[in-house]
Amino acid sequence: MTTQQETPATAVTAEVYAEVQQFYAEHMHLLDNGTVDAWADTFTADAHFDVPTLPEPLRGREALAGSLRRTTAQLAAEGVRRRHWHGMVAVFPQADGTLRVRCYALVFSTPLGGDPALHRVCVCEDVLVREDGRLKVHRRKVTRDDLP
Repeated sequence: MTTQQETPATAVTAEVYAEVQQFYAEHMHLLDNGTVDAWADTFTADAHFDVPTLPEPLRGREALAGSLRRTTAQLAAEGVRRRHWHGMVAVFPQADGTLRVRCYALVFSTPLGGDPALHRVCVCEDVLVREDGRLKVHRRKVTRDDLP
């Protein structure tokens, strides 16, 4: 069932939709490759990042970069690769010029030399803004399907 909040007043253009898709492709490649500073730069300086795997939301690029550095080191020590896939991307333009994006996020884990497995199924809700002509995440809220 679609709620009023999920129904955009106007649709984004095909060009904007493609730009959002390209943004997420690059964003997730940076994340999965552990390219910490470049990934953190895809967020605004005052970004808010709320995921259920952390005890409290992260605020700001430095906190995001530090968290990814720790995760990258931990996965390397465990010999595990992670891949994030965003799909069913819905883009809702907002009156203030931001874009509200809602998508499904699948996270796969593969032990080196082992078989890949679905690690998590999530819903990712972002607010994207433009800074110097580039899309950046200002707010992210991730919920997991396995948690109440």
